Amino acid sequence: MSIEIPQLPKGTRDFYPEAQRIQNYIFDTWRKTAEEFAYEEYEGPMFEHLELYTGKSGEEIVSQLYNFVDKGDRAIALRPEMTPTLARLVIQKARELKKPFKWFSMPRLFRYEKAQKGRLREFFQLNMDIIGTESIYAEADLMAAIATMLRKFGLKDGDFAIGVSSRKLLATYLEEIGAPNPALVYPVLDRRLKIGPEAFAKALADAGLSEEQVAKLDAFMSCKSIEEVQASVHSEAATAALAEIQDLFATLAAAGYGECVNLDLSIVRGLAYYTGIVFEVFDKGKSMRAIAGGGRYDSLTEKLGGDRIPGVGFGMGDVVLADLLREHGLLPNPKQSVDFYIASFTNDMKKIFEAAQLFRGASVNGKSASVSHPLAAMKMGKQLDQANYQGAKIVVYVDGDKAQAGEFEYKDLRDGTMHVGNIEAIKAAL
Repeated sequence: MSIEIPQLPKGTRDFYPEAQRIQNYIFDTWRKTAEEFAYEEYEGPMFEHLELYTGKSGEEIVSQLYNFVDKGDRAIALRPEMTPTLARLVIQKARELKKPFKWFSMPRLFRYEKAQKGRLREFFQLNMDIIGTESIYAEADLMAAIATMLRKFGLKDGDFAIGVSSRKLLATYLEEIGAPNPALVYPVLDRRLKIGPEAFAKALADAGLSEEQVAKLDAFMSCKSIEEVQASVHSEAATAALAEIQDLFATLAAAGYGECVNLDLSIVRGLAYYTGIVFEVFDKGKSMRAIAGGGRYDSLTEKLGGDRIPGVGFGMGDVVLADLLREHGLLPNPKQSVDFYIASFTNDMKKIFEAAQLFRGASVNGKSASVSHPLAAMKMGKQLDQANYQGAKIVVYVDGDKAQAGEFEYKDLRDGTMHVGNIEAIKAAL
């Protein structure tokens, strides 16, 4: 009787050690950059009450969730994004938290949607948020962090672009042209470049816009410069929203990020809770999905039942980022690497374990040395094969006949040379 081999659930991934090393490289770079910018790390549960998501996005969001009723008859959903959890945390301790504050998290998220290139049903995402200020300099800080992070991954400024738009600016323009229901228009505008001009015009007509209004809106969203936008808007509110973008660009340029950002009014972000600046990060040719995206959400805590507390943040998914780094040849070698491999000609396991402990206590460049050794008796040839497979730099022999007391024979596998020395000398050889 044959046994069916267990299959990986659709839209998920296994992380064998080599894949996990790549993942850890991404996580480490995310965390180090966030901490350099003085963001504090937080976490929350992997599932929340379903109403946390329906309260933010409406009942239609349920089709995109992994949701269930638990044994206490409570409607629960695996988290599809982190912002609602963040909002709940802020609401719960609104008066205790000193504002503004900067937080980051790297949650595992779940979305029940079609699995395809750049989009899976289970994924990781860096979230960085600033809570408690309406200042445009919060957006500037987040975008500076994004650009710094992508540079740390090895990308050049010409490899990516942070496209910036403004829901505030768009709202004032929709009011200028007399759009009847902006809430119905935003999701359509978010799909503008994905559905083609005819489908776009029809969707806007279904949202209540006339042909003239559709033409004006399309022309407005095609503007490529601040000057073009200035010629298209006339209200004080629109001028103020545009000035905010100009201030943002000038601040980023002064900090050395001017080449990383550009005006892109095609960016809308479909979620209803955005209230101001919105942005997305793409590879320069926009050949992939967005690497990151976010914006200002000054009313979210109020929408979820708390006080109004302004916030702005973004999410950067690991899937598209890894695809982009792979395309540019920027992912690190995933092979294992260890500092020392402890070997024995006589398979003296007690001496092997004793020496391994000594070398693990050795600090190399301020870090504990990584040490491996055989776990069972094996010929020297097999031990060396294992040392090479594990990427060992130096093989230390515990029972070499040329070593004096307190010394070891060792082989530098990087150049094949043999030496004799104490732990300090061997450590210095790295």
